[in-house]
Amino acid sequence: MKTVRQILEEKGTEVFDIAPDARVYDALAEMARRNVGALLVRDGEKLVGLISERDYARKVILKDKASKQIPVSEIMTTRVVCVSPEQRADGCMALMTDKHIRHLAVVADDRVVGVISIGDVVKAIIDQQRFAIEQLEHYITGGR
Repeated sequence: MKTVRQILEEKGTEVFDIAPDARVYDALAEMARRNVGALLVRDGEKLVGLISERDYARKVILKDKASKQIPVSEIMTTRVVCVSPEQRADGCMALMTDKHIRHLAVVADDRVVGVISIGDVVKAIIDQQRFAIEQLEHYITGGR
């Protein structure tokens, strides 16, 4: 099974983030520009939260707030679930399912080294299953 490190090697380790005092509107614009569904919220190098499209929908739009006025810190998720690069994809899937989340921060030596999404994890698991199926087919057919 693939590890988070292997997933990051394939997708890249660039981390998209925003400051907690930035406006929610700016966070949304950054997510759109980067084509991602969430941004880490960092105060300097310190991870202080995560803001997602889901946070926006539930904490701004449904509460009739103005995204150009409120800071990211007002709606961000403060309990960011983190994993290590050694974590396996199936463990990430179980964690994401259990916690009902779509993004995991990847932390090594108290430093954020990446972010993975549910899509990244699903792709890794599908790739692993595809490989296993090919190996079984090869075994069954005797390499033909």
